[in-house]
Amino acid sequence: MRIVITGASGNVGTALLRALGPGHDVAGAARRVPDRAAEPYSRAEWHSVDIGAPDADELLTEIFTGADAVVHLAWAISPAWSDPPMARTNEGGTANVLKAVSKAGVGQVVCASSAAAYAPEPNDEKVTEDWPCRGIAASAYSRGKADLEDALDLFTSTHPDVAVAWMRPCAILQRRAAGEFTRWLLPPALPPRLIGGRFSPVPLWQGLRLQAVHTDDVAEAFRLALEQRAVGPFNLAAEDVLDASAFAHAVGGTRIAVPKPVARTVARAAWLAGLQPLHPGWLELADQAALVDASRARLVLGWTPRYSSAETVQDLVAGMRRKDGAPSAPLASSRPGLLDRARALGRGRPTRQSQA
Repeated sequence: MRIVITGASGNVGTALLRALGPGHDVAGAARRVPDRAAEPYSRAEWHSVDIGAPDADELLTEIFTGADAVVHLAWAISPAWSDPPMARTNEGGTANVLKAVSKAGVGQVVCASSAAAYAPEPNDEKVTEDWPCRGIAASAYSRGKADLEDALDLFTSTHPDVAVAWMRPCAILQRRAAGEFTRWLLPPALPPRLIGGRFSPVPLWQGLRLQAVHTDDVAEAFRLALEQRAVGPFNLAAEDVLDASAFAHAVGGTRIAVPKPVARTVARAAWLAGLQPLHPGWLELADQAALVDASRARLVLGWTPRYSSAETVQDLVAGMRRKDGAPSAPLASSRPGLLDRARALGRGRPTRQSQA
């Protein structure tokens, strides 16, 4: 197959390049092209594309022409101020990708949605793919993925000849994404080596429950969907669910019980001051996100995750402590020195774009 992957230099894209192996003709599209000589990026031809640019659909049409399948992974999750606006990349970029798929006559699309698109499930029961995708109002990421679901519904109804599958994974983690998650999650003043220490505090509220899925397992689901020309939505998650204590244990620190309103207030104040990069909307998403049942992926695709949620969290934490990364801009190792961390403090504004 000839396969074009948008966002091919990111967390899932990097793993998918490894999963596809040498039997395919693969092209990668990314705003910042990775090191072409390094594995697995050397397995693809590369195109520098800002998918959210107003005329990007024309360039994407050229790249997509002759492709058997397009995998759409490009998505702005926690962009810095120097990056394009989130909606420009996500909403505009997806519109450009789908328009180009139609114009180029591509017959198969596999897209990355998210379990975050689901409306909350009040009883903490695992939901299947027919649960409403209304999103969570306090989370820009959730709202964006719910809008993506609407766009895919419209596209499939107007292009019944195109085989469209979309994945709804929970949190996608791996050690090679440690640099990216360090920049998204950790206060600049906190050295990554302190994460996962025996006495490191992990402030969490009662009632929190989380799922995770390893990036390699997600990439395998995409590979299976491509090979089987699958259609429709697929939940992706490891079987185990982590409560607050289990999550703290997986991180390796000591859980500190914190009421959720306190966590929200402190997180918002620290984010506004630029003391930590995590927007408080992510706490609302963690608290309200529906748990997902991945039975359809197992039955239809034959997909079986190799890693549990706990093992997946442990893999990421180990990577953060070691400052692991990959030779691409999104996954580059985060190795700030003491002076760099000091400069990052006291900016008086958030270090990341608003996700209100």
